Amino acid sequence: MRAAVLHAIGDDKFDIRDDVTVLGPGPGEIRLRVRAAGVCHSDQSAKDGGLPQPVPAVLGHEAAGDVIEVGEGVDDLAPGDRVIVNWLPSCGTCSECLRGEPFLCMTHVMMGYAMPRFMAGDLPVFGMAGCGAFAEEMVVPRIGAVQIEPDVPYEVAALVGCGVMTGVGAVVNTAQVRPGDSVVVIGCGGVGIAAIQGARLSGASVIAAVDTVPAKLDVARRFGATHAVTPDQLSDLSTEITGGEGFDYAFDVVAVPQTLRTAWIAARRGGTVVVVGAGRAEHHVEFSPFELLFEGKRIIPSLYGSAYPPRDFPKLIALWRAGRLDLEGMVSHRLRLEEVDDAIAALGRGDVIRQVIVHDDGV
Repeated sequence: MRAAVLHAIGDDKFDIRDDVTVLGPGPGEIRLRVRAAGVCHSDQSAKDGGLPQPVPAVLGHEAAGDVIEVGEGVDDLAPGDRVIVNWLPSCGTCSECLRGEPFLCMTHVMMGYAMPRFMAGDLPVFGMAGCGAFAEEMVVPRIGAVQIEPDVPYEVAALVGCGVMTGVGAVVNTAQVRPGDSVVVIGCGGVGIAAIQGARLSGASVIAAVDTVPAKLDVARRFGATHAVTPDQLSDLSTEITGGEGFDYAFDVVAVPQTLRTAWIAARRGGTVVVVGAGRAEHHVEFSPFELLFEGKRIIPSLYGSAYPPRDFPKLIALWRAGRLDLEGMVSHRLRLEEVDDAIAALGRGDVIRQVIVHDDGV
């Protein structure tokens, strides 16, 4: 089969190979044919070393496809079933899972760092987060796939698997925004647009979008932002619509020191800063004990939208069916596997919301 192999961190290009084989499925695993794979900023971060990733590797973690084989012990899925990949599956037995925090479970992800998922000729190859969606096939744990109805388009389903779950979940699950709350979203890529839609679904009265790329501000308005500004305009906007008090919730989808400080300033006293982006391990942000105490603000993380995918993926699909969550409109570009380098290079461009690599018959 074909796959895009990254041989070393920082490589300029992927190696598109046709001699790659997938390993498994073993007990409790499934093998699926990848029909559509979204291109996420996390893929770029893994490629350039911002996120830890053993190499050589097949990147990609936002995907949907069809089951083609099940391993021993899997009796609730069968070949032909359509599924969304859950890149952060929970084991159900670790302390995080038992505390009701399955989105903090690292069991299967850590296995992905230690266990190759592919062979490229005689070369063992890892899969990003134990996945590897930039390939025609992949193997994941059973809990790493959520079955959906066969009429859900693959590209719509793929977006649910990461970007939409992360953005909508940050608002609905993590922050639990209520009707009438004011929200600012910093970063209007795919996850930011999903967060804006989540704020609209939650009934936020004010949804301010912030991005350095003017073209993205027009997109943000289309998906529900009531206001859209560049970072240098945010202070004036806050004065205009909140009297300078600040927003109830500030979502930082970019997560670099500058944007996190911007989110902190944008949140009102007693408000909440929600860290949605992954950032980089070497970045640091300073806060004084004085401002932490007297501002009374909370800084909370939202890993994968605080999701439990077997519960949350069907809810997102139901919202899409009801016309309340625009997923088709988020697909700005459709590409082939051999165009993956172009897709990574285009991240952050003004006309890009979400790019989807569509494999043969991926409709």
